[in-house]
Amino acid sequence: MPASPADSAIYRDLLGDPEIAALFTDSAELRAMLVVEGALAKVQGDLGVIPEDAATAIHAASLEVQLDPAALAEATGQNGVPVPGLVAAFREAMGTPEAQYLHWGATSQDIMDTGQALRLRQAFGLCEDRLGLLLARLADLAETYAELPMAARTYGQAAVPTSFGAVVAGWGRPVLAAKTALPGVTAPAMCVSLGGAAGTLSAMGEAGPEVRRALAQALGLSDPGTSWHTDRTGVAGLSSWAAGLAGALGKMGEDLILMTQTGIGEVRLRQSGGSSTMPQKANPVLPSVLVAIARQVQALDGVMQGARLHRQQRDGAAWISEWMNLPQICILTGRALAIAQTLSTGIKPVPDAMTQNLEAGAGAIHAEAITFALARTMPRPDAARAVASMVQKAQEGGADLRTRAKSVYPDLILPERSLGTAPTEARAFATAARG
Repeated sequence: MPASPADSAIYRDLLGDPEIAALFTDSAELRAMLVVEGALAKVQGDLGVIPEDAATAIHAASLEVQLDPAALAEATGQNGVPVPGLVAAFREAMGTPEAQYLHWGATSQDIMDTGQALRLRQAFGLCEDRLGLLLARLADLAETYAELPMAARTYGQAAVPTSFGAVVAGWGRPVLAAKTALPGVTAPAMCVSLGGAAGTLSAMGEAGPEVRRALAQALGLSDPGTSWHTDRTGVAGLSSWAAGLAGALGKMGEDLILMTQTGIGEVRLRQSGGSSTMPQKANPVLPSVLVAIARQVQALDGVMQGARLHRQQRDGAAWISEWMNLPQICILTGRALAIAQTLSTGIKPVPDAMTQNLEAGAGAIHAEAITFALARTMPRPDAARAVASMVQKAQEGGADLRTRAKSVYPDLILPERSLGTAPTEARAFATAARG
């Protein structure tokens, strides 16, 4: 298996995301950096920082030059960053005196971070689209099954009735929160980086801030107004957002694993996995991948948050940590969204199994409702003790709890269902998700 399963010919359909992974290839990184170098030269030419003819030549060459990523390996291994090798190869490919003005006053981190911002913009744009599709499907499920009763479970034990729609809403609310938060999360990361050698733009003189503003406008990014070489708030925020979303989708996966478990069987999935030896198996493969991705993204996010600690004006160790983790976070998060969308279109509840599980244990799941009904005519502690006694007798055999309670307390008024706010919450989520 390759170090990243997303790059594996065997595992790519399980753990990979072709659309987002395409943004984190060597070729994509080089192309983004060339775009930045070309745009930088053009705005510097427009502002008179470098000769206009040199700027025109560099910008044109940046759109046409083809560089071999493998040819940069030796220089990158020596310099710790690919930009010196890139600049040298670019100048050689141009082969003209104007090439001396390439990369004028910038530093490696400016080019890499700005190129990364361009790619992150595309990656999280894809995530935003997928969030919308996922929420639309979850809204449909929540509304359709707002009143389909099933057992709610706490500590793995039947607790009180809820509805399948409310369970779906529970999956969807943090997803909706993630979509709502995304514009505010992406904004700090979608900005140009241009600080020069140590964040002071010293080589560009007084024109530096104007070059940065013009470069941001040319690339469709924002101008942070300062250098952010050591301020990793933007990329760390994206990582934290992804970890939160992956966790929310992982919770959906955990629930589906349990709901499809033999002996529970409250939902069926359109896509299930088979066994090499057991023909009867319909394994919840995609929910399991959601859980695995959640664990991995949250672990990678721990490294990203640690990389906020940048020493002095640039910290190679912290910066390299980002390179090793952020692409995986983006690819895995994209894959989790794609899986959740696939699952949401193929979830089929099994009402008969839900009803059977509701009434399992001699109907003890209705104990809370009976307790509070009795508490209208007696102190609640006395009601709780009475119900506990009836539960024990019901589970030892004979009538179920509701029947037994009605026989002991003939005047007891019990609700037909005890779904509480579950239907309302399911419908409220559906409305909010569509809004």
